[in-house]
Amino acid sequence: MRNETALGLQEAHGPWARAARFVLYTVLFVIFAGPLLALMVGAFTPTVDPTQFTLLPDRLSLDNLERAIDRGVLDYLLNSFIVVGAGLALQVLVSVFASYALARKRFRGSATVLVVVLATMMLPEEVLAVPLSVLLADLPVVHISLVGSLAGMIVPVAAWGFSILVMTEFMKEIPKELEESAKLDGAGEFRIFWQVVLPLCRPALGVIGIFGFTMIWDQYMLPLLVATDPAQYTLPLALRSMRSDDQVGIGVLLVGAFLAMLPSVLAFLALQRSFIRGLTSGAVKG
Repeated sequence: MRNETALGLQEAHGPWARAARFVLYTVLFVIFAGPLLALMVGAFTPTVDPTQFTLLPDRLSLDNLERAIDRGVLDYLLNSFIVVGAGLALQVLVSVFASYALARKRFRGSATVLVVVLATMMLPEEVLAVPLSVLLADLPVVHISLVGSLAGMIVPVAAWGFSILVMTEFMKEIPKELEESAKLDGAGEFRIFWQVVLPLCRPALGVIGIFGFTMIWDQYMLPLLVATDPAQYTLPLALRSMRSDDQVGIGVLLVGAFLAMLPSVLAFLALQRSFIRGLTSGAVKG
């Protein structure tokens, strides 16, 4: 018996088909996972030759990690965690409240607001670098400078158009009858939002959580504009600084790259169930 694949083709069975699939999966694994495994192995290999690709080292050692710690990698890692923790919390908070207003409330100009939010995603970071640096140097109304502080890396990522659009489209699919029933039971506006709407948005929260974490964690331009002292560097910015230092070996850079990659992987593993549900929820609605 033959099963049809997603492309409408028939899935073949038998020893030759299984062998072909094994070869194909092996090639795909080497292409996608090979460099990551080589990075992990190279980070804990005493002597690293950047021209050689190996997954089977002679022995493993923590020498590169110790040298990286001496270079302050853990301090840079802590700065990254502070920025991504505070920035992601603010981003999710802003996204859910803004999306609730755009998706569940009717007001004049809501379509214009969505267009403006979408327009913010069309401009590259290089275009925004100059006005953003001027804005951070002198915040309007309060006239406070955020340059030279971690707050200057947190505030600009507190609102992201992608997260707002994802949450808005997801909240639009929640039936209005649920809110009407809650109002009949005497629930107020905030209780409806907190106990009715928000729990149904967990899949979308997983999506914006993973994408938001990755976006903030990988920031390079923003820390470059804000940081005025190496003690304020985040890990991606510190890696670029260490790369230009001839006294830093390739092993230290590999450890830093491994530490920079690991949190994103762990975040995906922690939120993958909600992430997958959020991506597939649109396919099963209606």
